[in-house]
Amino acid sequence: MSKRTDTIKSLFTAPHTVPLSADNNASAAPARVSAGAVRSLKDSFSEVEKENQALRDKIAAGATIIEIEPTLIDPSPVADRFRDDDARSDEVLKQSIAQRGQEIPILVREHPTAPGRFQSAYGHRRVRITRELGILVKAILKPLSDEELVVAQGLENGPREDLSFIERAMFAIHIEDAGHKRSVVQDALAIDRAEASKLIAVAKAIPHDIVDAIGKAPKIGRGRWQTLSELLVDAAAVRRARTAISDSTFAGKDSDGRFLVAFSAASRPSAKHASKRGRAAAVVSANGQKIARVQHVDRELKLSIDKTVPATFADFLVDQLPHLFDTFSKSTERQEVTEA
Repeated sequence: MSKRTDTIKSLFTAPHTVPLSADNNASAAPARVSAGAVRSLKDSFSEVEKENQALRDKIAAGATIIEIEPTLIDPSPVADRFRDDDARSDEVLKQSIAQRGQEIPILVREHPTAPGRFQSAYGHRRVRITRELGILVKAILKPLSDEELVVAQGLENGPREDLSFIERAMFAIHIEDAGHKRSVVQDALAIDRAEASKLIAVAKAIPHDIVDAIGKAPKIGRGRWQTLSELLVDAAAVRRARTAISDSTFAGKDSDGRFLVAFSAASRPSAKHASKRGRAAAVVSANGQKIARVQHVDRELKLSIDKTVPATFADFLVDQLPHLFDTFSKSTERQEVTEA
């Protein structure tokens, strides 16, 4: 049994009567021990006392450590993570709990509307795995308001494993949709108001069915998600993205790959869009970098190179225009011959 388990057990059981040690027995001859052994013993007691005090503090704050049947635990009403496509991490955790037991308790509160049930603030994977193993789950039971539950959830999950950008954005919008103030979003994600606004703006702009189909996309950062949100202002781009995610090959890609497929489809200009005068469109590379913006005004096309692109690219583009026009002309001629 581990030292932590012994510590926890001692807090909830009556202390046993222990005979006085030789140090307290005046008739006994003092035992000789080395100074190093004494220091080691003192350090051990000090460490145990620190753990005891930490647990006492939790209990004093209204927390109780209990064991619960995992089928009685419902997840937090505010989702913060996408289900990971890769089951390997779940399998590693499952093997660890099966071999060594659950070392870290989850945090739960009594369910506000279902007597006899509980809601978890964090530890959803541990609940799922203990349910699969058929064992009880160790939990800290604490009275939490709705806001306290959400904040505890965000502060625990953020440092433990970084949420991807889109997970943070969706967590933020879920908190607001649940009726909480913007300040709760800030507290849960440990961000300022401006950052919270950016996250929520992206989450609102991208249809949730597209986000769900893509998944967490851990390697895709703020820039490309923001660009996608700008592209999806156009209804035609939304239709192209939805067509791409419905393709039979889409689900076989990893989450980052699915993002690139949807992004490429949304970026592809349509004939209908090109015919609209005065509408600007973003030009992006295959890896999602914004290159330029184009705008059709009557028979003119205005091209604005993005400030993040090297200035020499403009000269390169001008040099390539004759070659590009020749390629276009030959392509048009071949198409006319085929149609004839």
